Amino acid sequence: MTDLMKSRVVLGAHNVSHVSSSDFPHNYDGDLAWDIEKFKKNFKVVVGSLNEMDMEFDLIGIDAAIANAFRRILIAEVPTMAIESIFFHDNNSVLFDEVLAHRIGLVPLNADPRLFEFRQWDDTPTDLNTIVFRLEVKCTTNPKALPDEVDPKQKYINSNVYSKDLIWQPKGAQEEVFADKPIKPVHDDILLAKLRPGQSIVMDLHAQKGIGKEHAKWSPVATASYRLLPDIQILKPITGDDAIKFQKCFPKGTIEIEKGQAYVANPRKDTASRECLRHKEFEDKVRLTRVRDHFIFSIESTGALTPDALFESAAQVLIDKCKNMKQALNDMGLPATYDE
Repeated sequence: MTDLMKSRVVLGAHNVSHVSSSDFPHNYDGDLAWDIEKFKKNFKVVVGSLNEMDMEFDLIGIDAAIANAFRRILIAEVPTMAIESIFFHDNNSVLFDEVLAHRIGLVPLNADPRLFEFRQWDDTPTDLNTIVFRLEVKCTTNPKALPDEVDPKQKYINSNVYSKDLIWQPKGAQEEVFADKPIKPVHDDILLAKLRPGQSIVMDLHAQKGIGKEHAKWSPVATASYRLLPDIQILKPITGDDAIKFQKCFPKGTIEIEKGQAYVANPRKDTASRECLRHKEFEDKVRLTRVRDHFIFSIESTGALTPDALFESAAQVLIDKCKNMKQALNDMGLPATYDE
């Protein structure tokens, strides 16, 4: 096996080869020597795109286990605020209390969890561990509606109950702390329930801090995922009509043609369809691979924190886990080789 192929996963027409995992990046041929300086030199984080809701970046020089650790921590162990307790005063809508409570609990809140404390089941609610909301909506007939009006939004007032109807009730010092960014649902137009004249919903709601592995409503991400960087290797020239056919086997922009010959323009756009491997004219002319230690990572936030802040929080959780493991080894009398 060439040195290049040692760092690649190979996609065949009907199988995937060279998938054997390493203990850590660049560990091949049974060489178990760990070199921290080599790791620092090879490890990189390259941000490709970033906005308030999603982020794509490259993690280079790490093992799949570490990339997957970040993914799992983002989904299940980075805390957020979510509505946990609901006190119903009135609900004569068509939705049962339990169903309505579940729907409301999944509404993402624009509240920084780092400014709150975890609340245990027997703790007294305070402004440091609880956010209070009030929902009070009653549906009535719209006196200005036309007699033949059929649109409920025009025929009735408050026919739909939206997340914007969750009104924050500041407690203690919360109004001062969150003066620049009042607490509210991330999105105002999430439909919670539908009402008709005579129906109403009145409730008080308490939000508290939690993590996704306890309940999905506390997960800070819509999704967190990664994929290996594609590496398309053209082994023999592909020209003429074959070049055009080869280009069509990939997503637009992956393969381009110059002077009648196909070349790889942007391998990141490849979706691993392996369509080109179905055609005999490309046998022995192309090898589809993935770079083993180069991960294209994607984070989609629910809106409470920006994606880069979420990744920083996930990294801190992983650091804390390592510290706990180091302490456990010390307690067992085993040496912890590396410091932070």
